[in-house]
Amino acid sequence: MATSLLIRNGLLIDPDPVPVVRSGDVLVEDGVIAAVETSLPDVPGAEVIDAMDRIVMPGFVDTHRHTWQAGIRSVAPDVTFAKYLGRVLGELAPRYRPEDAYIGNLAGALECLDGGVTTLLDWSHVQLTPGHTDAVVDALRRSGIRAVFGYCYGGDGGPQGLAAEGRRVRERYFDRSGGLLSMAVAALGPEIAGEELALHEWRLARDLDLPLSVHMGGHGAESAERGLAFLVKNDLLGPRTTFVHPNFYTDDALRRIGDSGGTASVSPFVEAGLGIGHPATGRARANGVPTGLGADTVASAPGDMFSVMRAAYALERARPEGAGMGLTTGDVLRMATIEGARVAGLGEVTGSLTPGKQADLVLLRADTLGMAPVHDPIGAVVLSADRSAVDTVIVGGRVVKRDGVLCHHDVPALLAALTESAGYLVAGG
Repeated sequence: MATSLLIRNGLLIDPDPVPVVRSGDVLVEDGVIAAVETSLPDVPGAEVIDAMDRIVMPGFVDTHRHTWQAGIRSVAPDVTFAKYLGRVLGELAPRYRPEDAYIGNLAGALECLDGGVTTLLDWSHVQLTPGHTDAVVDALRRSGIRAVFGYCYGGDGGPQGLAAEGRRVRERYFDRSGGLLSMAVAALGPEIAGEELALHEWRLARDLDLPLSVHMGGHGAESAERGLAFLVKNDLLGPRTTFVHPNFYTDDALRRIGDSGGTASVSPFVEAGLGIGHPATGRARANGVPTGLGADTVASAPGDMFSVMRAAYALERARPEGAGMGLTTGDVLRMATIEGARVAGLGEVTGSLTPGKQADLVLLRADTLGMAPVHDPIGAVVLSADRSAVDTVIVGGRVVKRDGVLCHHDVPALLAALTESAGYLVAGG
């Protein structure tokens, strides 16, 4: 049965090809944006959402988040990257049971939806057993978010285990196109876990025809240069690869990545806070590398895209001698929407108000003390809005947040389960 949703009287922001603001209506048919016009005719049987005093725009795209860490929020503030690794991955991650991974991932995905993030690259390195993986994928499905599941093998089966389990996950959960979930390989090599593992991770991505996301360029200039040389030597530098935290790459290296078809994901709040280098936001984009934004980890940073956008904007424009002053709020909004969608490999699916794309939309209140009066809607979204402004969230035409309240989930029960899991984890199991 066909379903229709008509959003009327909104202040529309479409970030593609450049951010454009206008008043108008949006028609959604069977989960897809069917029309965007100044005034659309009534549609018999359609649900109507009055967007008066609302900004209507594509949902945010988070290109790098360890979603499973929602239960250990703020457990590692004021630390260096090395101490974060020791506390979170060395001490806490091994304590996770499948049920902890499930509740953390579900809570983390719903946190995204609550804040207007409709698409997520879930960089998931809590795959200690197949049971953990099954739990995490189930949580993503139940949340209602659009997600790329970044699979990072965490078992003890070596290269054979990586290949076998990666193939199992691909065939069991992601063998058909369409739907809200897709898969990528989340690689630990070559800079974190070594070059030998990287060869097997890249081979898995190619064998399964999957994109790949890797932490590279954030571990010092020497490591960045050595890692990129390894990719070039082994014919691994190419498209469908996202470089996370590429802050220590030279401009020449960034151009090489851009020329190869690679993309970047910047997590400015985490990078500044943990000392992973000054975010390469403007340099990456200036050198032809499409760049998305990510919250990364709520263990050490906020989890909302508004904070991430403001950090990206402020840190770039604070570069010495005004080097980053050319970055605009429109650039930041594009990174949080259409450019992020392209980084996640979903640029043809979501990220803009283009008819034919999936209806992943967010309605932001413009009638609050923190937002009104809205002189510049793009500037208001990037510099003034926060989670409280998120009135309505729609994923694939389905309303998942309405009038400021999440739908389809028992949030108090979820928070109780998350608190119980967190108590188990931080107490040492």
